[in-house]
This record gives sequence, C-alpha cells and structure tokens, in this order.
Amino acid sequence: MQKIKTVIFDLDGTLLNTLDDLKDSVNATLSAYGFPERSLDEVRKFVGNGVARLMELAVPWQLENEQAKEILEFFKMHYAKNCNHKTRPYDGILTLLEQLKNQGYQLAIVSNKFDAAVKDLNQLYFSKFIDVAVGQREGVRRKPFPDTVNIALEEVGCSAEEVLYIGDSEVDVETAKNAGLRLLAVDWGFRTRDELVRSGAQYIAEKPEDIIDYLNLM
Repeated sequence: MQKIKTVIFDLDGTLLNTLDDLKDSVNATLSAYGFPERSLDEVRKFVGNGVARLMELAVPWQLENEQAKEILEFFKMHYAKNCNHKTRPYDGILTLLEQLKNQGYQLAIVSNKFDAAVKDLNQLYFSKFIDVAVGQREGVRRKPFPDTVNIALEEVGCSAEEVLYIGDSEVDVETAKNAGLRLLAVDWGFRTRDELVRSGAQYIAEKPEDIIDYLNLM
C-alpha cells in the first residue's frame, strides 16, 4: 500500500461549521417566496448534495422548473453575500492543517458547495495551508461521483493510491469509494456517528488530533 502524500477534505461539516449561515440563507429564500422556514436540524439533514438539492428538499412541495431555478439563484446570491457571518472552522482544525502542512502533506478541498463559495472560504480561512479547492461546477458531476475529486487529483498532481479522503457524511463515504480513495470519516459534522457507520464508514475520528494519529499509523 502506497504512502499517503495528499489529504483531501470535504468542507462543510468537516473543516467549517457552516450550518447556521446555510440555515439563514435557506430561510431568507423561503421567506421571500412565501414558504415556511426550516429548523437548524432540518437544514442539517438536507445538506451534503449541493445547493440545488438543499433547496429542493427545503421547499415543501415540488415546483415548476423555472420557479425552482429562480429560487435557487436567489439562494445562491443571498448565501454568497452572507456566507461568513456565523461560519467558523471547527475547534482544532487550523492547528491540524498547520501540522499536516509542516509534515509535508499536500492538502486540498473537494466540496459540493458551488465553486466560487468554496474558493472564497478557502481563501479566507485556509489559504496558508490549502492551495487546491474544488467546488460544484457547471457540466461536472458533483459528489458522490468522482469527477471533482479527479479534478483535485490532477491539480495536486498525485494518484488516488496516495490520497486520504476526509469527510462527515454518507456522500463522502460514497465519494471515497467511487474515487478509489482511502477514507477517514469525522463525527463532529452534519451526521452522527451511527449514521456514518450505517453508511459504511470503517474508521471515524472524534477530534482533529485523531487524524494525525491515523496518518501516523499508515
């Protein structure tokens, strides 16, 4: 088994706690179109498959295609302007990234959040540590398809056998499987430990320091 050279992180629920800002933008959008607002726990369950799926689940009934597009664009604009009011890195994440960088690992982000927001948040919080950040793009299948992971692998310049993928949801478990990557799940994000186990995660970190310990054993 080849040595790990690159660590790819999911963003929301793994590196950043973005849930409150996502909830606020979801509810601003729903309110603007006369729909009832959603709770934090509901939004937690909706996230993970990109913003189109997030809004599809948040709206209480199916919409005509043009109205669905209009609502999605409203959400994107609102979130782009308000994505950093309550968002913060999880405790210990900045120290973890610094340690990984100092140990020589290449670091990347692959997210189902739209690409501009991924790059903006990476630049704001993690630019000292992470050079490659890939989000959802037009014409590229989102996770759990391996397409965005493959883009990151090309930009980083490594093979799948040299990568550890880290994420917090069933989407991440499936993404790692589809991309042929080794997986370490984390239980401080948007899914519970039981949900991760049911999705097939074999190794689950309880705190960022566990990631260092896991890599040291590989």
